[in-house]
Amino acid sequence: MNRDDRKPRKPDGISRRSFIKGAGAVAAAAGLVHVRPAAADEKPLPPGVVEKLGPDATTIELNINGRAATLEIEPRVTLLRALREHLGLTGTKLVCDRGACGACTVHLDGKPVTSCMVLASDARGHQITTIEGLGTPANMHPVQAAFVAEDAQQCGFCTPGMVMSVAAALEKNPAATTDEIKHATAGNTCRCGTYPHVFAAALRAAGATKGV
Repeated sequence: MNRDDRKPRKPDGISRRSFIKGAGAVAAAAGLVHVRPAAADEKPLPPGVVEKLGPDATTIELNINGRAATLEIEPRVTLLRALREHLGLTGTKLVCDRGACGACTVHLDGKPVTSCMVLASDARGHQITTIEGLGTPANMHPVQAAFVAEDAQQCGFCTPGMVMSVAAALEKNPAATTDEIKHATAGNTCRCGTYPHVFAAALRAAGATKGV
């Protein structure tokens, strides 16, 4: 046997490692651009053209609690940071900043989302509701009033997110059961351990318990 015949042959074409490296580079490049639906008064971009944002600050408009708000922010700013640091809506709490505790929950088109995991620029064209837009001290939302009546808060950091999650659940099903409430608040962490009071407040708001 010829010595050259014993040498391992290199496979033809691209290797598995090269393919993975190439795919990673494409994914990284794709992450640098952002596509969003055009607003009603906006002309759509030509086919194949994507909107590039950043790295400098960009002027955007958000619909928050029924009002338009104009902000000049960098594309990396999250909705949570925009609400707290640019608009002064500090009712939405910054706790884990990782989407794990639920304290920053707001409604996006009526659905609960963790605002620390949503870029402010991605919230354009959507209806955003924060705890401030849900109700006021003088005119509280039924869920807020029930939280007060059932003493469902202690330190208060988790409370706004809990209220928003419960309110969204009851909007979907006004007669939600305890199990449904538990499921709706599964992403909300309360270090004080007031879960029984939260569930009681949710049931009170749902009309499943007798009011005082």
